[in-house]
Amino acid sequence: MEIRPYLRKPFYYETDQMGIINHTNYIHWFEEARTDFMEQIGFGYDKAAAAGIDFALLGLSCQYRSMVRFGETVQITLSLPQLTPTRITVAYEVRDLSTGALRTTGETQHCYFDSRRQRPVALNRALPQLYALFEQYRAGQA
Repeated sequence: MEIRPYLRKPFYYETDQMGIINHTNYIHWFEEARTDFMEQIGFGYDKAAAAGIDFALLGLSCQYRSMVRFGETVQITLSLPQLTPTRITVAYEVRDLSTGALRTTGETQHCYFDSRRQRPVALNRALPQLYALFEQYRAGQA
């Protein structure tokens, strides 16, 4: 399963007074890339939410390698370094589209959450079709 990197051209409001992207925006970009990934595998967040499944955030990390400036375009690729029936870890790599320079890396950890019952669930039981898509993508990374 081939997934296109998520392309993002920063908006001016995301910069500081020096035209550099403020560090808080990268977390939003990770979510945008994750949402795009879900759409590309054919099971968008809206479909998961309609089935009563959410992805509760357990933790996140972000390492800033070099600055992104206004006017640049970045590509965000993601991978799934950890996948279990109850949790998923998503890793992100942000690179300058024109030079390939590494700008940022990060990870988010999530558990699958039944929004109707308000409790964690095993995705392979609650939404086996989505879990199978995650497994298929992860197998292609090896």
